[in-house]
Amino acid sequence: MDRVIYLDNAATTRVSEPVLEEMLPFFRQTYGNPSAIYTFAGEAKKAVDRARAQAAELIGAKTEEIYFTAGGSESDNWAIKATAEAYAAKGKHIITSKIEHHAVLHTCEYLEKQGYEVTYLDVDGDGKISLEKLQSAIRPDTILISVMAANNEIGTLEPLAQIGKLAHENGVLFHTDAVQAYGHIPIDVDDMNIDMLSASGHKLNGPKGAGILYIRRGVKIRSYIHGGAQERSRRAGTLNVPGIVGFGKAAQLAGETMEERSRRETELREHLIERVLAEIPHTRLNGHRTDRLPNNASFCFRFIEGESMLILLDRLGICASSGSACTSGALDPSHVLLAIGLPHEIAHGSLRLTLSEETTMQDIDFVVDELKRIIERLRAMSPLYEDFMKKGKNNG
Repeated sequence: MDRVIYLDNAATTRVSEPVLEEMLPFFRQTYGNPSAIYTFAGEAKKAVDRARAQAAELIGAKTEEIYFTAGGSESDNWAIKATAEAYAAKGKHIITSKIEHHAVLHTCEYLEKQGYEVTYLDVDGDGKISLEKLQSAIRPDTILISVMAANNEIGTLEPLAQIGKLAHENGVLFHTDAVQAYGHIPIDVDDMNIDMLSASGHKLNGPKGAGILYIRRGVKIRSYIHGGAQERSRRAGTLNVPGIVGFGKAAQLAGETMEERSRRETELREHLIERVLAEIPHTRLNGHRTDRLPNNASFCFRFIEGESMLILLDRLGICASSGSACTSGALDPSHVLLAIGLPHEIAHGSLRLTLSEETTMQDIDFVVDELKRIIERLRAMSPLYEDFMKKGKNNG
């Protein structure tokens, strides 16, 4: 394999050089536990405080509203389960959408077994929730609305500000899983009335195993992990100082480069989408045409199986995905694609390509050229495609 073209940045990203350099001293030189009181540990505490401020600044939060976690899945679990526990006296009704990440969906399913009621909102063909249906779903016993900022499979952006406004007008807390959006699109927790927000470092050129949960001051949720007084007694466990430092640096860099990075990724994304739709027949774009993450392009190709397509792309050094990395290897089609109305036979032929600042126009053109050959090859072996073509000729 001469080269690797990595187009699975929604699954994880490369740790950037500046982030790695920022992290390295905290493995062997400044390795003190920031909870200790001696001077040597104080240097680690200063670094954690700096990272907390960097993480907060990216979303317009206060520094003390940021809590470090092990990643997005923990943050989602914490936000939803702790809210359910803390506000159970008010009610046991939660609202979410059918296209959430499984960290949200499985948590809600767990709570249903504990006596909570969950409303799963439908989405339209682009993957957007209906604000009218959201309004209708809110009840006097509703305690939480959890809707993602951007979908991890199809890239569609949800109307966060309008959701937050509805939530607060009805006295309901609003949590958003912003794992795919944090550092990629502008988010302001005050302007958008967001009460809790989940993010993960490895989606923005930071380290794996480091995330945050933003909790608005005044939100009365309790600890999720017990055992110590770390994170203002809300999240026990010795702090992952190198990971936290890396998260903070990644957040800082993401904020500084967001505008230019978004412009460039959008340009590459549009070139990719236009070529695929124009040059590969019987293809559909998944997600909203323009109101989507700058780096996300998701397609479905009729008459093929996505797994075969991924294997052939891999042989060419092209790293891609058929959807969420958390469900790779599953035989069932994506719950997201089914929720936007695609039948099983079309959803099985999905491909997600997610770009980065390292992606070039030459990369895009090479991938599209090879993808055309792969689709043609796979369709040539498909009896369904053969029948489709015969019917077309007979009807013609």
